[in-house]
Formats: sequence, structure tokens, C-alpha cells
Amino acid sequence: MTKIFAHRGSFGTHPENTMAAFREAERVGANGIELDVHLTKDNQIAVIHDNTVDRTTNGSGEVRSLTLDELRKLDAGSKYSEKFRGERILSLKEVLSWMKGNTLELNVELKNATVEYPDFEVKLLQEVQNSDLEDRVFFSSFNHYALKKMNEMNPDIECAVLYQERLYKPWDYAKTLGAGSLHPHFPNTSEDMVKEAQKNGFPVRVYTVNKEKYMEKFIRAGCAAIITDYPEKALRIRERIARR
Repeated sequence: MTKIFAHRGSFGTHPENTMAAFREAERVGANGIELDVHLTKDNQIAVIHDNTVDRTTNGSGEVRSLTLDELRKLDAGSKYSEKFRGERILSLKEVLSWMKGNTLELNVELKNATVEYPDFEVKLLQEVQNSDLEDRVFFSSFNHYALKKMNEMNPDIECAVLYQERLYKPWDYAKTLGAGSLHPHFPNTSEDMVKEAQKNGFPVRVYTVNKEKYMEKFIRAGCAAIITDYPEKALRIRERIARR
């Protein structure tokens, strides 16, 4: 069965990377959520996509120049819609604590492809290990050096290679990093690649699949998962295909 992962939570209907978005993903029955992490000025792991807070909040500045307490004071909901005013930036620890009350899987994307965070990988692994949720969490990143480092520190926690272009035998490349799965951009992903990769033992989770025709395409191809802004829509399509 193709799993449905809610991209930044239910980003199509709720403000990204907020508890409202994550709770909506749980409510509709998604199999997991995807979120993004940066490091704050006081070395806390914050759940936010961009290097800055400008696009998604009422504040401004780089995440790494603000403390977690300063980030918490920002409104992370009203730019999306007034009805979400008061939603705030979360710490990874808060999300992991919330997950103890459900069965969701968690895809943590490291946002250190363009910015350096000292010991970021160490801090992330420690946070997940302290939560006792290692069997439900995996990491992904466009920073493949970071994935290699994480695998060397703890080969038992899965890492997924995020990439946009068409790669020749990407499962062979993933092996050089110690990664265990592939997260390709859907426009550059064929059904044949999905089947060949998974035949070689590498689950494929395509991102970010929002149109129904592509959801149906990858579910029918047997993709391990699709990552989407609209998990409820994807779940309906999966159920419809299953009934046929």
C-alpha cells in the first residue's frame, strides 16, 4: 500500500509546519507527516522551512539569529489565513512529544543545504533517540554530506536521498551514502524507476504530488509513499483505486 505523507503538515489547507497542519494530517488519516528543521541562536531545533521567518510569520530575520523563545512569540498562522492567527513555530521536541499520542511516521528534512549549523546532525539524532521514536522517524536532505554523516553516527535510523534531477540508478548512489530510501521530485520520476529502485530494496517516496492524475499515477505504480500538500485528497484516491 502506498503511504500518504502530509507535506509540512496539510500545507494545502493549513499553515505549513504548524500544529494545526499536523493535527489535520492526523485527523484525515495520513500515514505520516513531513517537516523541516533549522537550528536557532540558542541551539534549539526549530520546525520551519525557510532560512528566515519573513515569508511565514509576522516577524523578520534569520532563524539562526533568533532564540527559540523569540521564535515562539511570532504568529505563524495569520499570513496563511486569519482563522489560524496564533499558530506558532514549534520545536522538534514538541512535535516528537505530540507523536507519542498517535501512530504517525515522521520525515524530518534537514534544511542545511545552504546554511551551516554546527553539530546539527548530532543534535537531531540525540533529539530523536531521546524520544524513543527511532522506529517511526527518518531523515531526508538535499545535503547528502549530512546524510552520510548521520548514517555513520547511527546506521539504524533511516536516511532518504532528496534530489530533483534524473539520476542513473539512484539506488546505487544512495548506497554510497548509507541511505536506505529515495525521495525524488515527481516530474522527473518514472514508474519504471520506481519499480526498479524498489526491486533493489530502496523505497521511493515522491514529492510534492498535488494533482490527482499524478497521485493516481504513483499509487498505481506501487510507490512506497507520496508526499503531498493534500493528504485527504490522496487518501480518497488511494481508497478509490483499492476498491477497483
